[in-house]
Amino acid sequence: MPVTRLMQPLLCLAYFMGTSVSAGTFTVNVTDNGGERLGDAVVELIPTAKTAATLPTNKHYEMRQQNRVFSPFVLAVPQGAQVDFPNLDRTRHHVYSFSEAKQFELKLYVGQAESPISFEKPGLVAIGCNIHDYMQAFIYVAASPYFAVSNETGLASIDNIPDGEYQIRLWHPWQLADPAPTTIMINDANNHLTVNIDVKREEKPSSPPSGFGVQHHVSTYMGQHAK
Repeated sequence: MPVTRLMQPLLCLAYFMGTSVSAGTFTVNVTDNGGERLGDAVVELIPTAKTAATLPTNKHYEMRQQNRVFSPFVLAVPQGAQVDFPNLDRTRHHVYSFSEAKQFELKLYVGQAESPISFEKPGLVAIGCNIHDYMQAFIYVAASPYFAVSNETGLASIDNIPDGEYQIRLWHPWQLADPAPTTIMINDANNHLTVNIDVKREEKPSSPPSGFGVQHHVSTYMGQHAK
């Protein structure tokens, strides 16, 4: 998949639907163009007017290595957040990223890395393992404090969001399109929407058969999606 399909944020037109959620919570149903529910989609709402809201950088974030895969596949964090990379496997991993938003390297280790990694710049960070090239994951660093990742049912929920006008920014690892930007007004009457993202569905990285231990060089996949 070309780099531009992964790295550019997707801004998608949406339509509003009635809901009974409480004020201050904004929910988004994410589907593909066929109407199937879509997990691992990042929804970021960027206020069009200046706000005094601060990013929750003190929250604990983790990108685990477990059963020889990264978990979660897509992690969203606020700008300035610190992320731990615990290795819960007995196999040593070598975590790295060549992405413009953050370049780093955690050389071969098991257990807890020496220190968390700080993500100061908003953008997309593609994560790989220099030993197991099928291990892939993504960290989306949000510039806004209002963001969420859709679950397996395609639902993303953002709490404590003030009424106002917002730009919708969506992203998914498998996206194919980059529609024109759009804005919405969020209030008690409009606090839910459904969006669809044009994707080419793929298989997420999964644990290899037992005994898989062949060392690999930097994957071609991650090299293509690092910028």
